[in-house]
Amino acid sequence: MLIVRATKKLLRLAGPSTALDDDRGTTALGPWYATVLFWRPRVVLLVNEATLLPVLLPLAPKATLTSRIAEQISTVLTAHDAPAAIIDEERLHMQTARLGVTANRSVVGVMIDFARLADIHHDDDPAVNLVALAVRLASTPCSPLYGRNISPDRELAAALQAITT
Repeated sequence: MLIVRATKKLLRLAGPSTALDDDRGTTALGPWYATVLFWRPRVVLLVNEATLLPVLLPLAPKATLTSRIAEQISTVLTAHDAPAAIIDEERLHMQTARLGVTANRSVVGVMIDFARLADIHHDDDPAVNLVALAVRLASTPCSPLYGRNISPDRELAAALQAITT
């Protein structure tokens, strides 16, 4: 099961919280945090709690958002050269997704920073490819990662290495 900790803005648009505070997902990468970017069309920004890896996907259609999250996460993992076996395993565990409320202020802060950076890139090129933008954002240094791997792309590589060994 995939747990997505969503901001109040996103929950108002995508539906009520269905995850309990103590719900634990079964994915290797752990829970994801999400917010909405008020672009035209609207976009959801997801950030992984463990690696701070950003993922962007269209909000519409809202009714299928939770079922589309796994596909977009898989696409971004592929763009980061994640092993196919790990991606397949993650997709298997992400077949069921539940929305919950945010619980980690540090991740929310990083998500806000990514949202601002994404806005700047979107202003420069409104037709920007969401996967390419997510990959670009992943190379951004993040203060919670300074003691380890500095940026989400490097943190993801280290996490994937730990999973495969």
